[in-house]
Amino acid sequence: MRRITWTLRLACAMALAGALLAGCGSSGGAKGRGGALAGMDMQGAAERADGMFYATVGAIKPEIEWVHDATTTGSCDVTRYWTVMTVVSEQRRGSFLGVIERFWKAKDYRIGMVNPSKEMPEIIATSPDGFGISVLIGYKGQAFFEVTSPCVDKSEVAEPAKAANGRMYEGEKPLPNVHSDFWSAESPVPGPTPSS
Repeated sequence: MRRITWTLRLACAMALAGALLAGCGSSGGAKGRGGALAGMDMQGAAERADGMFYATVGAIKPEIEWVHDATTTGSCDVTRYWTVMTVVSEQRRGSFLGVIERFWKAKDYRIGMVNPSKEMPEIIATSPDGFGISVLIGYKGQAFFEVTSPCVDKSEVAEPAKAANGRMYEGEKPLPNVHSDFWSAESPVPGPTPSS
């Protein structure tokens, strides 16, 4: 089951990256030569991606635990990945995604897709400066975030500077291991869910 989840996650990441690369220079942000965001290199884009993620998880109350996952680079883009270690129960997923969607809308992110699937719900959005951001809830209520930059100038990319707040076994793939009294609870929560 993990292989299927990883394959689906990778396919979603590739589709999002392809969509962003196809749109390099078409919208958002001031563009410089070759469609790159003026004055931003891959390291700056990685830091911007980190900031978008940290702001998003900062809006989720009660707090969730997360860990850094991979960083990938293309010819002119950067993608950062994070894994949420807090289990999100099936009954809480709508509320969890609703908090995220409302926060992104408040930041003027354009919501590109809301997938209300019971098995793997997902939201994909784009920031005003052209960064793609998504959240996907996968196997056993584990959430995955990713942020992909638009085309920027080539540079080296350092690992994220901020320490993760979640726990992970050394050398292991991140698996959900934190049970929250709220997010892992099985009772339904009244309130808004993501819009379509």
